[in-house]
Amino acid sequence: MTDTPLHQGLRQNMVNNLRSKGITDESVLHAMLTVPRHCFIPESYGARAYEDAPLPINCRQTISQPYTVAKQSSLLEGAPLMKVLEIGTGSGYQAAILKAMQMHVYTIERHRQLYEQSQSVFKKLSLHIAGKLGDGYKGWAEFAPFDRILVTCGATQVPQSLLQQLKVNGIMIIPIGNENQTMTKIIRTSDTEYTTTLHGDCRFVPMLNDINM
Repeated sequence: MTDTPLHQGLRQNMVNNLRSKGITDESVLHAMLTVPRHCFIPESYGARAYEDAPLPINCRQTISQPYTVAKQSSLLEGAPLMKVLEIGTGSGYQAAILKAMQMHVYTIERHRQLYEQSQSVFKKLSLHIAGKLGDGYKGWAEFAPFDRILVTCGATQVPQSLLQQLKVNGIMIIPIGNENQTMTKIIRTSDTEYTTTLHGDCRFVPMLNDINM
C-alpha cells in the first residue's frame, strides 16, 4: 500500500484541523499523522480519505470521521503498553490509531467480511493487532482484564460483560443511546463501583449481538 507525499500532506492538514477543533492529546495527533487513513477505505472514496467526515465501508457500516476517532482516543487516556479492547473493528482504522499509540490492541468485529478485510490491511501494514470474529457484547474474556475498552458502535446500555472485563482504575469509552447517542466515559473505581461522565452527542451505527457471517 502506497503512502505518497500527497497523502502525507493531506494528513498534516487533517491534524491541523483537529487541533483547531480542540484536540490537544499529542499522542493521538501523532498517531493520526502516522496512520494512512486512505488504506482503510474503499478506493472509490480515496479522494475523500482525509476529509473530516464519516465514509461508507462494506456491510452498511462507516469509518468514523477523524474528529470522532481523535475525540474517542483522547477520552480513552491511553498510554504505551496498556492493553485495550476495541468493540467494532469496522475498517480497522481506529485499531490502527490505538496501535500507533503503542498500546496492545485486541479488536472484535461481528461482520465476517469486515473482519477479513481489516486483518488483510493489518498484515499489509505490518500491524500486530489481535483480531476476533465475534459478539462484541461478550467481550474477550480470555485476555481480560483490560486497561481500556473502546466501543465504536452505539449501545442502548452498557454491556455488563464489558464492565466486568475492565480493570480497576480502567476506562471505557462507549456511545450510549438509540439513534443518537451520548459519548460516555466510565471509570471503574473499585470491584463494584464505577463513575460516569458524559462528553457530548454523537451518532454511531448500532451495536448488535451475534456474528454476521
